[in-house]
Amino acid sequence: MKTYFQYPFLIGTIFLFAALIYIYIKWYVKLSKYDKVRFKKFWTTNKVWKAIKDSINDGLLHLSIFKKNPVLGYMHMSLAFGWFLLIVIGHLEVVVAKGGLNFPFYYAIFFRYFETVHATTIAKIFAAVMDFLLLFILSGVVLAITKRFYKKLFGMKRTTKLKTFDKMALYSLWSIFPLRLLAESCSAAVYNNGSFLTNTTGAWLGNMINVSAIYEPSWWLYSFALCFFFIALPFSRYMHIPTEIYYIFLRNAGIKTKKTWESYAQIQLYSCSRCGICLDACQLFDAGISDVQSVYFLQFIRNKVDAEKPLFGCLICGRCQVECPVHLNLNDLRTALRIKASKPLTFSYAYTKKPEQQTADTIYFAGCMTHLTPNIKKSMTKIFDYVGENVWFMDDDKSICCGRPLMLAGQYDSASQLISKNTELIIASGAKNIILSCPYCYKVFKEDYLLPDINIKFHANYIKELIKQNKLPEGKLNLTAIYHDPCELGRGSNIYQEPREVIEHYAHRIPLQKNKDKDRALCCGAGLGGVNLPAEAKNTVAYNTMSYFAKFNPDVLITACPLCKKTFVRDRRIETMDISELVVKAIEQPNDSKSKETKEISYAII
Repeated sequence: MKTYFQYPFLIGTIFLFAALIYIYIKWYVKLSKYDKVRFKKFWTTNKVWKAIKDSINDGLLHLSIFKKNPVLGYMHMSLAFGWFLLIVIGHLEVVVAKGGLNFPFYYAIFFRYFETVHATTIAKIFAAVMDFLLLFILSGVVLAITKRFYKKLFGMKRTTKLKTFDKMALYSLWSIFPLRLLAESCSAAVYNNGSFLTNTTGAWLGNMINVSAIYEPSWWLYSFALCFFFIALPFSRYMHIPTEIYYIFLRNAGIKTKKTWESYAQIQLYSCSRCGICLDACQLFDAGISDVQSVYFLQFIRNKVDAEKPLFGCLICGRCQVECPVHLNLNDLRTALRIKASKPLTFSYAYTKKPEQQTADTIYFAGCMTHLTPNIKKSMTKIFDYVGENVWFMDDDKSICCGRPLMLAGQYDSASQLISKNTELIIASGAKNIILSCPYCYKVFKEDYLLPDINIKFHANYIKELIKQNKLPEGKLNLTAIYHDPCELGRGSNIYQEPREVIEHYAHRIPLQKNKDKDRALCCGAGLGGVNLPAEAKNTVAYNTMSYFAKFNPDVLITACPLCKKTFVRDRRIETMDISELVVKAIEQPNDSKSKETKEISYAII
């Protein structure tokens, strides 16, 4: 019997595979030669097994989404893993039925049409399993449709907006499995070759309509649904399905996002599923900004839409990156694209005054923001004096910046000039340690400075070391405190525990969240990444964050970032101090005879 209904499916499949092969080869060719070497070497290591495991966990089972919302995780898993099993077991069913591999590859997709007799026990078992898998997938389709209209049932306040090809792919995907159920149920009604789901549905259809009249059309519709989905996939959000696996393998090979927008960044761009999970994490929504979020930023870039506002209007706080189930390096992607989009500055820093060169074992680099919050600088000086640390205060004369603000603004060449100047001074000093009291400075020193023989320490870590060495006082202050994780320090540099331990040594710390939720800490709203964010939006974020802190009714709010402190002190509801100021308060405590009611932070409000 000659049939033609399989041709739409074949056309869609050929198009999809041709498109994917072309795109993936193009991306691979554009990888740097070092990344290609890493990727080739990767296949000879045990990291391959880790990549396979991650592909199963995140690409098929969607465990990362399960952890955020079980219903949402089940929805994604039923569609991805269910379809995968339907294909694998379906082909195994054909192999058993045909007694070998001699059959067209599309045969398993339309098996119930070509094989009308299922009389053996093994055939009936396969039919039951395939019916169960189809029911499993259909439950996911129902949830997916429900999510579009009742997103709150899935723990989401917002979902993404769809473009034309997204809608085409989405509606095709929603149609594929109901149409498969229709086609196989028609076969079951005519030939009784189904199982519990298709036989029952087929009998129900037989009582309502003339099944023979819709038998052939039902298979055509199923084939066309597959065709439309496959053709739309490379141009839609569903490109993430195959690309995410590619990304997982590259990521496990040790390839990282660079300061330039290159092939690996492009792969991450197409790995975004636009699931919308990141949207609820963005504090800018409550500040009236709804078009700069990462999912929209990536969508604009992919669709070649003018993206200057979403590109430079983000705080780069990293809350969305924590929520991303695909584990995209969203902050690095945005920074790399800012560098690509920015015009180089026309001036150099040759005019800057070179600090008087000194030789020292330890350097203290305060940074611009610490100079704008002088009590932090004074507190660090008191700590150094108390423990007898001989320190070269490298930027005491407010010389040059660390380079991080320029990098966040996309001015990589100018930032590199500053980094080069600072590196020259640091290496010439012969220092073994450099201490920083600003998370922005710390991050750029750790990631962009080449100082292999120097220990780069954040001031909270340094203070923790001093406590362990019994070089700081032991007395606990009569204060209840909450700690605010600065974005650049926590999510940006993975420093969470040391500041908490210092605070707990000197005050009674009120925990704000469970340990597993530390990386979801709120942003202060003044992040240097928000290059063109209006002041009103930043102020709203700061106010909302402080309102959250005020619910705990602490004596003091402690942070470890001069920019965060500068932001929070404007709000008089809670006294705010840097962690170094807390330590100095403990150092000076023996000379303070005032009661708790009359105690106040003696440092000037900035």
